[in-house]
Amino acid sequence: MNRIAKLMMTAGISGALAVGASACGGGSSAQAGSSTAPSGATASGPDTVIIKNFEFMPKSLTVKAGATVSVHNEDSTTHTLTAINGAFNTGDIAPGTTKTFTAPAHAGQYSFDCQIHQYMTGTLTVTG
Repeated sequence: MNRIAKLMMTAGISGALAVGASACGGGSSAQAGSSTAPSGATASGPDTVIIKNFEFMPKSLTVKAGATVSVHNEDSTTHTLTAINGAFNTGDIAPGTTKTFTAPAHAGQYSFDCQIHQYMTGTLTVTG
């Protein structure tokens, strides 16, 4: 069981089920999972983006097609991580919470930004 799923278990069974469905690729949607980690929890791992000081860290991330990507907001304001072409979107990520999305099924480079603070940008590279 991955760390995010364990964190979600502490938030309740419904949260854990939402993460489990997302992590198992429950469907072809590249939209964000509706789950968030409890306040104070920090996501980590190779397929994780941290938002801090109004920046995405790392600014460029490479993942496999269909991978679950975690996005943790360590800022004091809400952010999003949204593909410019609409391929994925976390929706609003409140301060201190984590959301996930499924990387696109097709290899390529996907530019993204924060829809609230559009100067915050990055690139997701998806490999086959």
